[in-house]
Amino acid sequence: MSPLPLRHLLLALAVVAIWGSNFVVIKYALHTLPPMTLAVLRFTFALLPACFFLRRPAVGWRNLAGYGVLIGVGQFGLLYLAMRSQISPGLASLVVQTQVFFTLLLAVRIRREKVLGTQWLGLALAAGGVAVIASHTDGTTTPLGLAMILAAAFCWACANLLTQRAGRIDMLAYVVWSSAFAVPPLLLLALLIDGPQQMAAGVAASGLGTWAAVLWQSLGNTLFGYGVWSWLLARHPAGRIVPMALLVPVFGMGSASLLLGEPLPAWKLIAAALVLAGLAINLFGARLLQRWPAVARD
Repeated sequence: MSPLPLRHLLLALAVVAIWGSNFVVIKYALHTLPPMTLAVLRFTFALLPACFFLRRPAVGWRNLAGYGVLIGVGQFGLLYLAMRSQISPGLASLVVQTQVFFTLLLAVRIRREKVLGTQWLGLALAAGGVAVIASHTDGTTTPLGLAMILAAAFCWACANLLTQRAGRIDMLAYVVWSSAFAVPPLLLLALLIDGPQQMAAGVAASGLGTWAAVLWQSLGNTLFGYGVWSWLLARHPAGRIVPMALLVPVFGMGSASLLLGEPLPAWKLIAAALVLAGLAINLFGARLLQRWPAVARD
């Protein structure tokens, strides 16, 4: 398999760097904006004005609505709530990757898909990493925060199944148009949880930095990220592109440590190693087993 062209490799690295560092950006925005208000703004700017330039994908409205609610309210609503005071950005970027294993378990339960032994091994390692985090909860990461991020990961996994049902579609347009169904419930939750006064005060207090953080999530994380990722997947086998996503929590934990001073004690590095090892085994394990007989014969 020939290597990626340098320009394409740099584009893939830019995407995973944006996705990983976005957790630091979220934390910055949450210093000014209440969590649900931030979510409303993120998905509003992801929808507008892009929906006027992108044709609605060839998928049913029910699928679009389900994806929008699961990602908007389930994933990011819970993520923002947890990250305000219940979990550190670095650990949030790591734990939310358990969506891979929730997707696997849902596929087994709903679609009766078979699971390889390597996938169970990967799941066990990742679960061990989460257990390490749970045993070290403190003022920066609480049991409630960990539970909320796991719930966000589960919602992401449910959304993944809807994406699979949608088939081969323009993923960027799918994300943009589904945002139309994320905004109304998020706005309702913002009114109930944040309250009109806090919403207004947060928006009024937002300076250029906060608005840049909102646009970073809407334009950089969503439009640029999904657009470039889809463009790369259309030009290269998934096996060359998808493994790059393993770097998201690396960028997440690294940027949180560098920019926010989030400590990286030994237990946190061990937890990260277990989760990343589980993700890697889930991704590469089957192919390694297929190649093993040929290697043994040689």
